[in-house]
Amino acid sequence: MKALGHHILLELSQCNPKVLCSLTKVREYIVEAAKRANTQIKEVALHKFTPQGVSGVVVIAESHLSIHTWPEFQYAAIDIYTCGESADPWKACEFLAEVFQARQIVQTVVERGIETSKGRYSHLTVSSAYSGNSSTDAQGMAEAV
Repeated sequence: MKALGHHILLELSQCNPKVLCSLTKVREYIVEAAKRANTQIKEVALHKFTPQGVSGVVVIAESHLSIHTWPEFQYAAIDIYTCGESADPWKACEFLAEVFQARQIVQTVVERGIETSKGRYSHLTVSSAYSGNSSTDAQGMAEAV
């Protein structure tokens, strides 16, 4: 069963609120995540809200990475959608969980573009949760899928 794209929904909880509130850090980290996933960055757009929080998107040739942060809840919602054979979205997930210092990680992977019959496509969904040491948990993300 071959999927055309991998769409990872990443819920990072108990993160460092100072990092989640910093437009500079969030931009740096989401761009670095795209690079680590071996993607081609096309555009970057982020916005800092008052009094807090950052939202944005990195448009990549392979699709996109997006982020929405709630520093007051120590929470970040991240989408990583990649198509093609060269991208490795799990490397982006591992990196982001580590730099935001997440103590709880919930990952849902949607394998998209699975041909079910000639010209008809669907998806398959798998979820995983991790808690504890984010760097150890992040390293196991790709193996869980």
